[in-house]
Amino acid sequence: MVEINEQIKTRGVRQVLSSVEDVRAAVVETTKLAVRGLSILTHDLEPLIYDHDDFLETLKRFILARSFARVRVLILDPNRVIKTGSRFVTMGRRLNSYIEFRNVKPEYRTHPEAFFISDEVALVYRARAESWEGMSDTYEPAVARIYLSTFDTIWNACEIEPELRQLQL
Repeated sequence: MVEINEQIKTRGVRQVLSSVEDVRAAVVETTKLAVRGLSILTHDLEPLIYDHDDFLETLKRFILARSFARVRVLILDPNRVIKTGSRFVTMGRRLNSYIEFRNVKPEYRTHPEAFFISDEVALVYRARAESWEGMSDTYEPAVARIYLSTFDTIWNACEIEPELRQLQL
């Protein structure tokens, strides 16, 4: 019986994503798998994903169930978020010990992709942020670590901008 559980644990579910509904479902599923943290690289905190009730409820359950949970969000172009607001940012204000947003410096804004990583294991990846086409995998640690390394490099180079600090972005 232990062998079967180990096989299930190390075998992920890979999906091809082609619509906003696919991406949202993959992000929700990837959030459910998180134990320690989430790392998100997004161009403008896509409201059809990150302001949706399915994601926000799953995220809230993840954070409130773990005192050590950490959610890091890199935003390449925060203009839309600043102008129109975001329910995700509002949640981040309330749970600011767990959720941190950073504005990406101009020299790192050339990344066309968007990705969402759960721990160092699961990911949702879109090669072009303006498209909903991409892939997700619930267990792909080698690939997740590659994108997490990119994320960490950008994260460490970026600081919270004063104007974003005021808005809790």
